[in-house]
Amino acid sequence: MMDDKAIIERVLAGENDEFGKLVEAYQDRVYNLALRMCGNRDDAFDLAQEAFFRAWRGLSGFQFESAFSTWLFRLTTNVCLDFLRAKKRKPTVSLTVADDSDEEPQLDLPDLTQNPEALLLAAEDRALVTRALNELPVEYRQILTMRAINDMTYAEICEVLKLREGTVKSRLSRARMALRNNLLQFGNKSDAKASILTRRRDAQ
Repeated sequence: MMDDKAIIERVLAGENDEFGKLVEAYQDRVYNLALRMCGNRDDAFDLAQEAFFRAWRGLSGFQFESAFSTWLFRLTTNVCLDFLRAKKRKPTVSLTVADDSDEEPQLDLPDLTQNPEALLLAAEDRALVTRALNELPVEYRQILTMRAINDMTYAEICEVLKLREGTVKSRLSRARMALRNNLLQFGNKSDAKASILTRRRDAQ
């Protein structure tokens, strides 16, 4: 199977149809990232299209200094943040993935023993958790989405956000604490359960 670099080189050489292979390879992950940041299927579809458009338009400037996927996810994140700021509202994380049926199947979650903050997605009172998440600043929602939902490593988050590892860990710690405080403030969550969200995962 042709790797991303070979496909990009073909696109830049004038074989424009080859870009479709990149879209096919990453469209689901880009859409899901957009969905979990904006919380609306229609908006997520539009934002995913915009991300691929920006990738197409900026492909000649891609220097292969990072993986294409990292660059693409950074574009997607920026597109979503631009959208959310323009709407002057905070992002929401979709706790279910809807399909064309009447049912909304649950997300496939990481092992909770390996990713404690993913507990927020398994909480019984999803309305409370959603409210607590919605009250977080955009940058906190962003980093929690990457870490807890997309299960990205610190290194991957650093690449996407262009931040130092220490900054990523610090921001994630503050985001967890803010989420914990919101859960306690809004009630229904014991301190013991909420405190699980503040544990630091082993560095990767």
